[in-house]
Amino acid sequence: MEKNEKWNGKLYGFKGNIICELKEGKGLMKMYNEDNVLIHEEEYLNGEINGKVREFNEKGQLTFEGEFLDGKRNGKVKEYFKNKLKYEREYLYDQKIKGKDYIEGILEYEGENLFDKKWNGKGYDEKGNITYKPTHSNGKVKYYYGNGKQEFEGEYLNGKRNGKGKEYDFNGNLIFEGEHPNGLRWTGKIKEYDDNGELKFEGEYLGDYRKKGKEYDVGILEYEGEYYKDKKWNGKGYDVNGIYNIWIN
Repeated sequence: MEKNEKWNGKLYGFKGNIICELKEGKGLMKMYNEDNVLIHEEEYLNGEINGKVREFNEKGQLTFEGEFLDGKRNGKVKEYFKNKLKYEREYLYDQKIKGKDYIEGILEYEGENLFDKKWNGKGYDEKGNITYKPTHSNGKVKYYYGNGKQEFEGEYLNGKRNGKGKEYDFNGNLIFEGEHPNGLRWTGKIKEYDDNGELKFEGEYLGDYRKKGKEYDVGILEYEGEYYKDKKWNGKGYDVNGIYNIWIN
């Protein structure tokens, strides 16, 4: 104990009420506001927070409760806002490792965390539908529409789309499948499908635009060649009897 450090005793506010209690070495410290409302209590050992902690607002409503070790969050922690659960998590030396997040008391995310980022888990909308399903930054990820239908599934690397992926429309029908190199939306080999699941394009994309490939109409080849910003550029068009048009840049 340093010289002149408060050790055993009580601290008082302007109105003569106790605002803090201290006990030697080990114990429970309580802090009050000037209206004598408990706003903070913690278990401590050798000058560090060790054990349970609870915090309250000016109305005496619980806003935080959790477990600490050597002054750091270590174990289960809950936080409240307007008497509704905001999050419940598990910590390891002040780092979130897993838990649940809420908005207005409704579950918004549950899963793991790494370096304060969502890692393995699921996200939900206000109706409880899964809206996304992130895995670790290097692996497969799924996202969902508000109606619970899958919107996207694909591979991620360092938090970006990197590898193969698929996109679906609002009704869950496959509309795109292809490649995402280093965060680029669609670049590389791509297939597109119409509302009935029929192949309507296969070829190559560059920077989210068609570069070259083949177009189909209800399974019948309609065009093959190059594109410039999704417009036919160098290529040939077909009908059921053969070539009927030629595009030249």
